[in-house]
Amino acid sequence: MRDDLLIIGGGLAGSEAAWQAANRGVKVTLYEMRPKEPTKAHKTGLLAELVCSNSLGSSEILSAPGILKEEMRRLGSLIIRAAEQARVPAGSALAVDREQFAQQITRELEGHPNVRILREEVTDIPDDAVCIVATGPLTSDRLSQAISRLTHHKHLYFFDAISPIVDADSINMEVVFRASRYDKGGDDYLNCPFDEATYHAFYQALLAAEKVQPKDFEKIPYFEGCIPIEVMAERGPQTMLFGPLKPVGLEDPRTGRRPHAVVQLRAENIHRTSYNLVGFQTKLTYPEQRRVFRMIPGLEQAEFLRYGSLHRNTFINSPRLLHNTLQMKTREQIFFAGQIVGVEGYTESAAMGGLAGINAVRLLSGLPPVTPPPTTAHGCLLHYITTCEPNHFQPINTNYGLFPPLPTRIRDKEQKRRLIGERAVKDLEAWKTQSGLS
Repeated sequence: MRDDLLIIGGGLAGSEAAWQAANRGVKVTLYEMRPKEPTKAHKTGLLAELVCSNSLGSSEILSAPGILKEEMRRLGSLIIRAAEQARVPAGSALAVDREQFAQQITRELEGHPNVRILREEVTDIPDDAVCIVATGPLTSDRLSQAISRLTHHKHLYFFDAISPIVDADSINMEVVFRASRYDKGGDDYLNCPFDEATYHAFYQALLAAEKVQPKDFEKIPYFEGCIPIEVMAERGPQTMLFGPLKPVGLEDPRTGRRPHAVVQLRAENIHRTSYNLVGFQTKLTYPEQRRVFRMIPGLEQAEFLRYGSLHRNTFINSPRLLHNTLQMKTREQIFFAGQIVGVEGYTESAAMGGLAGINAVRLLSGLPPVTPPPTTAHGCLLHYITTCEPNHFQPINTNYGLFPPLPTRIRDKEQKRRLIGERAVKDLEAWKTQSGLS
């Protein structure tokens, strides 16, 4: 006998949706095709495996991603709880030991009495059940075709690149120095300092390096928050200095001066045995990554545990297809959630999964689905993905530009952000009470 709710996809969104629904008494069947059917980016069969960075972004309440995390925390998020328990040093960012993080989520859902996990690929969307499609950016080809038939729209897509990871023992600790920008987080990051000449040589090498050439498309629409480092270099010699290589807020303790440029390395696990190159998403060939990235001071003998790579991220045209409850406009028993709806980022994906899980439960219970106020991080994300101009719809992260303005103009930036965060939390709590979610 089929359970109450079907969820397709065991990533961050699907896992959070299953958790929210199961904790509200609904019997959930969660489909995850891995490890039986692998993807080009995943390495394990664990639920909620992180395939790009190991950072879930800022956890500061004076940041837009921090507001979203606080809201998720107040909604009982499994993803946020697991991330905090698997946290590794990363300043104000919520970075995790990716294996510990995914293992914990897998254990929690496998052990939940209301969750049944089936390790098989779904190739079509059922038309006789309440269903959440949370297959993420690496939706299988056969299911992608089924979604295209269901929505009567071709998928949109952009190409996402992931950063390399290096063995900690291969980093020259006599060259790098430990620090967080502006001393936020103490010595959480390793910093590789460039002088001007070394930076210029590295820049020229990036421009000349051989890149993996895509075969089935001509134009690659990158998400602006995840631009490959070599594409950034092509925009000019100063671009990286205002991006991932910016030296501001960092001082080399051995010289007492700010370097010309800095590459930051962030711990990948609790034991600090591996580090990823922050902001170094790339589509360079593997030999070129090894050659060019070893020009970074301190990485001359770096051993790469994972090279960067390029993969296609799939998302639907949500403004045309979805209500602000994440239901399809034409088949309201079907919900979409996660990156496939056009949000970008781990936390954003999980947040959409949580809302889809909550609303699927309400639909099954005969209650109207609900939408958080637009003054909340959840609400303004939903507003964007369902009201954006459809012909120019592109994925987005949580940012202050999505929040509605405060009633009165505040010139002080920190005060303005604090007030936006306080309003978001207050309005979320009021919405929870009104919706019976408290």
